[in-house]
Amino acid sequence: MNRQTKRLMQRQGADRPAAPDRSRPAPRDEIRKKRVGPRTYVSEVRAELKKVAWPTRKEVINSTVVVLIAVVFMTTLIFGFDYGASQLVLSLFD
Repeated sequence: MNRQTKRLMQRQGADRPAAPDRSRPAPRDEIRKKRVGPRTYVSEVRAELKKVAWPTRKEVINSTVVVLIAVVFMTTLIFGFDYGASQLVLSLFD
């Protein structure tokens, strides 16, 4: 790099590291522009709910039955382990 290039860079400020970018938070006006009224909000919610793939009644019933069976099975299993452990401990202390 020659002397002329160094002087040019010095005049342009390119010889110093760049100052960190200090971004300021958005002004209040920009935040308020993003807000919508209740009527617009409800219409947007309705539009989004129309896009949802809702399950059929049969799918809901099947899922509910599966969950209930799983809950009963896990409850029975935990009860069995708890009862067995308590009987084991009681027999050790008797």
